[in-house]
Amino acid sequence: MKRIIYLILLAIITTLSLTTLTSCRDDKKKPLEKVEDTIDDAGDKIEEGAEEIEDEIDDATDDN
Repeated sequence: MKRIIYLILLAIITTLSLTTLTSCRDDKKKPLEKVEDTIDDAGDKIEEGAEEIEDEIDDATDDN
């Protein structure tokens, strides 16, 4: 049950961060550079979230 909650929270955080990243305008970069930066940032956030979930799962299984 905890795992599902963490995954839902991760999805919400990722969606909000992507919305924030795409709503800001930076006219100095070319469109392709913007897409690459957004993908890199999204990948980093997903990786961080996955690590946090993994830590929580490890903590939960250590208690049992």
